[in-house]
Amino acid sequence: MGKIAITTGDPNGIGAEVTIKALNKLKLKKDKIILISNKKILDFYGKLDIDYDIEEIPFDADITPGKVTPEGGEFSFQSILKSIELNPDAIVTSPIAKNALYMAGHEFNGHTEIFQKYLAHDGQKAEMLFVAKDFHVLLLTRHCALKEVNLDKDTVFDKITRLQDFFNTNLGIVSPKFALCGFNPHSGEDGILGHEEIDILNPAVKALRTKGVNITYPLPADTLFVEAAQCYYANKKLPYDCYIANYHDQGLIPIKTVAGDSTVNMTIGLDIIRTSPGHGTAFDIAGKNIAREDGMIAAINAVL
Repeated sequence: MGKIAITTGDPNGIGAEVTIKALNKLKLKKDKIILISNKKILDFYGKLDIDYDIEEIPFDADITPGKVTPEGGEFSFQSILKSIELNPDAIVTSPIAKNALYMAGHEFNGHTEIFQKYLAHDGQKAEMLFVAKDFHVLLLTRHCALKEVNLDKDTVFDKITRLQDFFNTNLGIVSPKFALCGFNPHSGEDGILGHEEIDILNPAVKALRTKGVNITYPLPADTLFVEAAQCYYANKKLPYDCYIANYHDQGLIPIKTVAGDSTVNMTIGLDIIRTSPGHGTAFDIAGKNIAREDGMIAAINAVL
């Protein structure tokens, strides 16, 4: 991987702190990294051992660890836009606060939506893939209320087709094995507990298999992830290359439970791969110099 752009996220969160700690541990070459931040913010949260190039984003407000502010949201947003403008080989982002973004007038539900708006072309779609070593989890839906989770056959087909392309092109896995989580408890029990499997997921799987995709029919998520966790803890190869979850918590609870802060959020499907730590801004510990850098190290290593 060539040049990596790294944003430091919300100035009142732990982003700058974990970025500094991670880079000081990794000791990457100066010409490999460009930091998108502000010298005032970096100086407030620590000291870099290597004099990396810094793309300055203006920030005239006071740094107030733990506080959600529109200034913090604006800084976060402008940092992301700059990372796209620089056209690096990969982007690593520190956590941002969605409520701060909204306060600044940028109504996006997260990084993924921003990158899709400003990077996607020719029908590209950004997808959320969570990674911890060889444990991969794709989300079929992103940040939305549970009652608003809405799937259809074509959407499922398209997202998993793009996932197949990513495994083929970026990971060099020609015929990846995918496990699809059931939407309902016990995968619906033949329609007793819900019809999403019968009406949406099964037809999508049938169409995907016709196209040569190696994917299961919907399986109960609770038992599916038990096996994955056991293999992960035992450092054994997981039975599937990727687990496909229908909604946010169905996929994130299991992978974050086993991998913790080493979980990496990866945006795929666009021209530039973007990664970030699986955790948030951690406003409750911001400015206390106790944040762990494991997640940021994992996010950077994922694109090295």
